[in-house]
Amino acid sequence: MKQTLEELVERYQNNLFAVAFNVCKNAQDAEDVVQDTFLRYYTMKKEFDSEQHIRAWLIRVAINKAKNCNRTFWRRNKCSLEEYMETLTFETPESENLFETVMKLPEKYRIVIHLFYYEDYTVHEIAEILNLSESNVKVRLSRGRALLKEVLKEEWDDDK
Repeated sequence: MKQTLEELVERYQNNLFAVAFNVCKNAQDAEDVVQDTFLRYYTMKKEFDSEQHIRAWLIRVAINKAKNCNRTFWRRNKCSLEEYMETLTFETPESENLFETVMKLPEKYRIVIHLFYYEDYTVHEIAEILNLSESNVKVRLSRGRALLKEVLKEEWDDDK
């Protein structure tokens, strides 16, 4: 017995998501697990005895994929910004505040600002590393600085 993928997705998608979410504790990873589970069903040549057999197989595959997701290097070594900040040492409280503010910028600005100011790369080198044009790097630096200025000015005004 082999059912169409559309029928199974409609019938079991929510159940598989709930199972995967319980293991992963993360909605995006659970969605990936569900998608991978249905992909595995689609590419598999196995015949099933009944619909209960299909359902049990889908749940088992989803659980195994979710466990594998939790075992990845990235998931095992991930830490929050707060945990990472505790491992760093700063010369002054102002430099710690600045670093924390930089880390909260959108990624495209945060990366170029970090490379420019903390790693001492030139605009040309950053452009090569990120595969961007030099003018794009300059624009991102300028916009990132403007965002930093805005955020830090608000904090400065709040302190007065």
